[in-house]
Amino acid sequence: MKVKSLLFLFLMFTGIYAQNKDEADKLVESGIVLHDKGDYEGAIKNYNKALELDKDNLFALIEKSLTLNSLNKFDEVIAISKHAIVTHPESGLQNVYVNYANALDHLKKNEEALKIYEEGIQRFPNYYQLYFNKGICYANSNNSSEALSCFQKSLSINPKHAGSLNAIGILETNSNRIPAVMAFSRFLIVEPQTSRSKKNFENLKSLMMKGVTQTGEKAVTINIDASTLPDSTGVKKENDFSAADLILSMSAGLDFDKKNVKKTDAENFIRKFEVICASLEETKNDNTGFYWNFLAPYFIEMKNKKLIEPFAYIAYVDSGEEDVAKWHKKNQDKLDKFYEWSKNYKWTTN
Repeated sequence: MKVKSLLFLFLMFTGIYAQNKDEADKLVESGIVLHDKGDYEGAIKNYNKALELDKDNLFALIEKSLTLNSLNKFDEVIAISKHAIVTHPESGLQNVYVNYANALDHLKKNEEALKIYEEGIQRFPNYYQLYFNKGICYANSNNSSEALSCFQKSLSINPKHAGSLNAIGILETNSNRIPAVMAFSRFLIVEPQTSRSKKNFENLKSLMMKGVTQTGEKAVTINIDASTLPDSTGVKKENDFSAADLILSMSAGLDFDKKNVKKTDAENFIRKFEVICASLEETKNDNTGFYWNFLAPYFIEMKNKKLIEPFAYIAYVDSGEEDVAKWHKKNQDKLDKFYEWSKNYKWTTN
């Protein structure tokens, strides 16, 4: 009888625990809805109720720490994160490490934050958000080189991550134009028609015409950044796009040629982008580096499959130009073909 009684109690306890966990998870899900609406205090109340039912519920701990981050209650985030790591040593703690380190970063505890990111990466080496947020931490301390390495790693794990593409585009804008062009271009494919895409579309257009100005009715001035020219020593460096950069400047100057001035902005963009991709293909065997190995092949294949036109009109979708709207109405099949290719593209893995 005693054995049966113990078994009965065990089964009853297990059933109650499962019920409590289910109810706790429902409360967390409701809290997430409140968080997304901006009701952070209401979300916290739901998470607290969930934790009353299931005191170490990892789902609740993670979401509560995320909402507390939004409320700038960083000390509480750190405390919850430490608790989650202790109580769930074998569970999915990827986002716990992200929230934990983010809180430290916000408190200007940069070195401590980097250590937590690294601890998380050691445990979850294939979680792109850890690398991305570590990159943000480096960027906040003005360490662009390390930040770029992190963003590149994040992107290599998740080629669809718009945040990494956005960060690379911004950081490379003033130092290596072609990688910035590729990053912003890819961004417009994975995140079209958002507030960020509108800004990055303008960034892309600006980069495409960098250093090129019309100084007279028949005069165009092209200023070449000396840092983009080939190394005079003849020593090849990684991620050298000097040839493509130079040819882009020359091609941009042709926007003011009489045979191109009557073309639409999108048409001239297509012409310039085709020149970039052709240059990438011609010089790819002589160059090395992340952008050459990871991003350049994507755009080379785009050119070879004759998909630059639909890409251009995807990039220009929010331009407000009448010719762009007309193209979209008439060419859904080309857009479908482009997105199907892009979805199935085989990215190089490190």
